[in-house]
Amino acid sequence: MAESVIDNSTELPVEKKASKLAAISKFRELGLLAFIILLCIVVQTKNASFLTIGNLTDMITNTAILSILALGMMLVLITRGIDLSIGSTLALSGMIVAQTVSIYSGLNPVLAILMGTAIGIVCGIVIGFLVAKIGILPIIATLAMMNIFRGLNYTVSDGQWISSYQMPASFVSIATSKILGINTLVFIAIVIYIIAFYFINHTRTGRQIYAVGSNPESAKVSGINQTKILLIVYSIMGGLSGLSGVLWVSKFASAQGDTASGYELTVIAACILGGVSIAGGSGKISGVILGAFLLGILNNGLPLMNVSPFWQMAIQGSIILIAVIINALVKRGVDRNNLLRRKI
Repeated sequence: MAESVIDNSTELPVEKKASKLAAISKFRELGLLAFIILLCIVVQTKNASFLTIGNLTDMITNTAILSILALGMMLVLITRGIDLSIGSTLALSGMIVAQTVSIYSGLNPVLAILMGTAIGIVCGIVIGFLVAKIGILPIIATLAMMNIFRGLNYTVSDGQWISSYQMPASFVSIATSKILGINTLVFIAIVIYIIAFYFINHTRTGRQIYAVGSNPESAKVSGINQTKILLIVYSIMGGLSGLSGVLWVSKFASAQGDTASGYELTVIAACILGGVSIAGGSGKISGVILGAFLLGILNNGLPLMNVSPFWQMAIQGSIILIAVIINALVKRGVDRNNLLRRKI
């Protein structure tokens, strides 16, 4: 009898700690939002131009493409995967579309966007096939395709780049035009997030994506077609990368062989900051939006504070590291809390 009392007394602090960490996981986005607000206040005190309408508009517009890519990466990470090829897919799509509009200047911008998206979907299907059908590890498959797509980009462009004077005004204006008073890039991002929210939370396939990432074995036993889910996820990631390629080229009015080189790491960072677990199974759209916005604030605010570019990278890296540690601790607490509940 005494032994059981001792056991309960020693386990009680562990249970409390696990419960606290599990509770934190439910309000993670609120904590991130509070940090963003605090960061905005700090930057504003250092530079009064930070919270002006013009600067905020530019910052949101500059974050639109990142937020679109981060959404796709979230789905990939949830399934315990990763996609290192998105920068190359973006560049390849942007280059092919830029070449097309430079030849056919009368091409409707909507068709250009659809064309870029289709190119990205094809790239995503190839990666999905390698991961889901062949069984190659996502990091290996996407690393290989990253180099292949980048090589194709240089081959297609013959090492040349396309500048703004070679593009029709209708194409370049995609990034500067407005729909319902909202910048087109931001408008497209909003539409994509609305569709994604419905897809993830109100469709069977959306719920299955989380199931595959949470416990692949249980998902398989329950009859979920994991091959189909992975193909869908990587196709979505590819499509969003292709779309982003068109938006990127329009925004910067330039298509180059090294466009968005290494940008996949920034996208992954946005997901991690937003609370998406690289171990799979968890991630929220609201968190991804906040993660992308936090990076946007850092990229915009640190230069306004006259922080050295070298320190900017160090600060961003430190914040990402802290986010990873917090995510790991919270996940450990959630898992431990679930285990204790099963024992009860």
